[in-house]
Amino acid sequence: MGLFEKIFGTHSEKELKKINPIVDAIEALDEKMQALSDEELRGKTQEFKDRLAAGETLDDILVEAFAVVREAAYRVLGMKHYRVQLIGGIVLHQGRIAEMRTGEGKTLVSTLPAYLNALEGKGVHVVTVNDYLAKRDAEWMGQVHEFLGLKVGIILNSSTTDERREAYNCDITYVTNNELGFDYLRDNMVIYKEKLVLRDLHYCVIDEVDSVLIDEARTPLIISGQSGKSTELYKMCDYLARQMKRGEGDGEISKMDMLMKTEIEEDGDFLVNEKDKYVMLTANGVKMVEQFFHIDNLSDPENMEIQHNIILALRAHNLMFRDRDYVVKDDEVLIVDEFTGRIMPGRRFSDGLHQAIEAKENVKVKRESKTLATITFQNFFNMFDKKAGMTGTAQTEEEEFREIYGMDVVVIPTNRPIQRIDQPDSIFKTKKEKLNAIVEQINISYRKGQPVLVGTINIDASEELSHMLSKRKIPHKVLNAKFHELEAEIVADAGQKNAVTIATNMAGRGTDIKLGEGVAELGGLRIIGTERHESRRIDNQLRGRSGRQGDPGESKFYLSLEDDLMRLFGSERVMSVYDTLKIPEGEEIEHKTISNFVEKAQKKIEGNNFAIRKNLLEYDRVNNEQREIIYKERRRVLDGENMHEVILKMIKDDINAAVDQVCSSETAPEDWNQVELDDMIRGIVPFAEPVTLTEEEIKKADISELKDRLYNEALELYAAKEEEIGDPDQMREIERVILLKTIDRKWTDHIDDMDNLRQGIGLRSLGQRDPVVEYKFAGYDMFNDMTAAIREDTVKLLLRIKVEQKIEREEVNKVTGTNKDDTVSRGPVKKAKKIGRNDLCPCGSGLKYKNCCGKNA
Repeated sequence: MGLFEKIFGTHSEKELKKINPIVDAIEALDEKMQALSDEELRGKTQEFKDRLAAGETLDDILVEAFAVVREAAYRVLGMKHYRVQLIGGIVLHQGRIAEMRTGEGKTLVSTLPAYLNALEGKGVHVVTVNDYLAKRDAEWMGQVHEFLGLKVGIILNSSTTDERREAYNCDITYVTNNELGFDYLRDNMVIYKEKLVLRDLHYCVIDEVDSVLIDEARTPLIISGQSGKSTELYKMCDYLARQMKRGEGDGEISKMDMLMKTEIEEDGDFLVNEKDKYVMLTANGVKMVEQFFHIDNLSDPENMEIQHNIILALRAHNLMFRDRDYVVKDDEVLIVDEFTGRIMPGRRFSDGLHQAIEAKENVKVKRESKTLATITFQNFFNMFDKKAGMTGTAQTEEEEFREIYGMDVVVIPTNRPIQRIDQPDSIFKTKKEKLNAIVEQINISYRKGQPVLVGTINIDASEELSHMLSKRKIPHKVLNAKFHELEAEIVADAGQKNAVTIATNMAGRGTDIKLGEGVAELGGLRIIGTERHESRRIDNQLRGRSGRQGDPGESKFYLSLEDDLMRLFGSERVMSVYDTLKIPEGEEIEHKTISNFVEKAQKKIEGNNFAIRKNLLEYDRVNNEQREIIYKERRRVLDGENMHEVILKMIKDDINAAVDQVCSSETAPEDWNQVELDDMIRGIVPFAEPVTLTEEEIKKADISELKDRLYNEALELYAAKEEEIGDPDQMREIERVILLKTIDRKWTDHIDDMDNLRQGIGLRSLGQRDPVVEYKFAGYDMFNDMTAAIREDTVKLLLRIKVEQKIEREEVNKVTGTNKDDTVSRGPVKKAKKIGRNDLCPCGSGLKYKNCCGKNA
C-alpha cells in the first residue's frame, strides 16, 4: 500500500463507507421481515413491480428488496446473508466487480442483485463458467427466487432451441458464458424470427468474472462451417519446418534498430521469441522457403498463405508443446486450457495453428473450417445495459476491468479474519532439488494427517510429481487435463485427513474444499505451489483454496532457477545472489530480493498480456461496428419490415455507381465509353435494349439527367416484374428472402477476408505504420466493397426472378461446429463412457475405481 492510500484510504475502503449505511438499513428490517407470513413475503414481489411501474427506481426499493431476499433465503435454504454478503450484493447491483475471498458465499450474494433487477421484467442472466455450476446454482439458489414468485431458467450445453427460448424468457436465467455468447451468434444466423431464443441483453452477473473477461478474452467465440481449402499445404510446411535450423537470437529487434536501419546479424533460418511467443524468418529462411515452393518473392500478396503456413509450422514445433499446451489422444490433438489444466474437447486453435500441430504430430489434418460468425467476450459483454462480476481475485487486473469494461473493483472484507499463513517463497538452484524438497514436505504433512493440495502449472509437472510420490508410496489423487471427469468430487475431498491432491492450476474452480474432522487442529489445508504462474492472480487463486471462512491453513511456493518464469526473465540476476551468498547444492533460500524479482517479472508479463488483449480488442472493434450494422439489417428482415424502399434505393445506388465509374465530369461526354456503360448497367438491370446516351444528354453533359432516366426505366422494369408475380405481399417476402440470402453469403465471405487481412497486416508495420490503423482503413474499404456487392447481387437476382421459381428462406451456410465445444447444434450431448469397477480410477491414483473414487458409488 502506498503512502497516499495509507493516509486517505484505498478506493475500496472509501466505497465501503458509502455502502455501510445502506447495509445498516437492510439489517434494520430483519425483525419486520421475520414477522411476515410466507404469503406476505411472496406478495412483496408484486408490490415492488407496482412501485416500479408507478415511477420508483431500483435504488428506491433496494433496501426492502434485499431484506426480502435475505429472509426468503433463510426460510428456504436456512442461510441468512452476512453483512459482507449484503455489501457484495450492493456492489453487484451497481454494475461493479465484487472481490470476495473463496468460501465467502458468492453464490448466495448473487441472489440479491438478481432478484432486484429481475423485478423490471427485462430478464437477468447469471453467468457461470461451466454447466456443472450453472445447474448447481440454478437448482440451489433458484429455490429462493421461485419462493418469491419469480421464474428461473437454466441453459446447458444439451438444451434444445425450445428449451433455451423458454429459459431466456424467465425472470432469471442461469447460463455459461459460452452458451450465452453462442446463442447470440446463432440468433443472428436464423432465417425466421420464431427461431430466435434470446431477448435483449439487459443485466448480467458474471461469476468468476476474471476467468470470463480476462482469461478467455483472447479467444473469440467462433461458429464454423466447412471450408474448401486443402490440407496439403500444412503437411508440406511441416516437412520444410523440420529441415529448418533455429537461430540463437530471440527474435527481438528494437525500434531504434528499425529506425536506424541497423544491420542485424542473423543466424539460422528462423528466430524464436519465447517471451512474446512469436517466430520470424531470417533472410536465409525466406530464401529457403522461396526455393522449396519455387516462388520469386515470399512477400508478394499471392504468397501470403505460404508465408502464414510456414510460420504456423515453426510455431507448432517451437512454441507449442505436447502434454502442456495440448495432448494427443485417439489420433486427435486436444487443447489443454492454460488456466485450468483441463482438456477442452472440440475446441481448436484458430488461424490454422491446430492443423499445423496435427501435421507435426502426424495425425489426420482436419479440413480448415470457415468462420460463419464470431465475437469476442469483450464486445459481447459490453453490449449489456449493465453488467457486474464477482471473483476471489480481481484487484491485480483492476486497470483492465476499468479500461475495457468500465467496471471498478471493490474488495469486500471477509466475514471472519483470515487465519491462513502465507509463507515466503523457497528457491532452489535446480528443478530436481525443488521437487525433492516438495516431496519431502508432502511426506511430512501426510505422516501427520494434514491434507495437502499441490498446484502445478502443466500436466507434465503433475505427472512427474505423481511418479515421485508413488515411489515414496504416498497415496494421492491427480487432477489434471487427462483425468477431469470426477473433478468436483476430487477437489471437494482435498480437505480430508491424509488427503494428498495434485491439481493443474485451478482445476475444480467453484468447488468448496471443506476441512475434515480434526484437520483444523493439524493446521488446516496446506497449499504447495510447484511454480509461480505468469499471473499473480492465478497464484492467489491457488492460495485462496485454503483458509476459507476463518479456517486455519498455510501456503507456500517452491521455485527453481530452471522454472520458465525465472529462466525467461533474467535468472542470471538471481544466480548472482546465489553466488554472493555461496549457497550449497540442495539448500533452499528465502530471500526478499528474489521474491520481489519474481513479482516484478509477473507484473511485466501481466502488462504484456493486457497489451495483447487490448490490441485484440482494437482489431475486433472494427469487426464489431461492421457486425452491428449487418445484424441490424438482418433483424429488420426477420421482423418482417417492408424492405421495398430499401430495394428501390439499392437500384438507384447501383445505377449511380455504374454511371459515375464510366461518365466522369472531368471527361468530355463524347469520350464516355458507351460500350462499357452498357455492359455495366445491363449486368445489373436486364434492359432489353442496349443502354445509349441521347444526343441531348451528350450535349448537356448532365450526368444527373442520365442517372434519373436510367433509374426511371429500371423502376418500370421492376414494376413489371412485380405485376408478373401478381401478389404484392408475395413480392415483399421475395425481397426479404433474397436480401437475407445475399447478406448471409457476402457477410461470411467478408469475415474470412477480414481474417486474412488481419494475418497479413503485420507486414505493414515494417513500413513504420500502425497495423491497427491500417486494418481500420483496409477493413472500412472492404466493408464498403461488401455492401456494394450485397446491393448489386440483390438487385440482379430480384430483377431476374421467374414466376415459376420457388423463392423461400433457407440457410446459406451449414454450421459444422464451434471452437468451444464439440456440439454442432443445440442437440443432446453424448454421455461419457461408463467407468468399470475394476478399471483404473480416472483420478490417476493408480488404484482400481472400486477401491478409490468409486468406493461409495
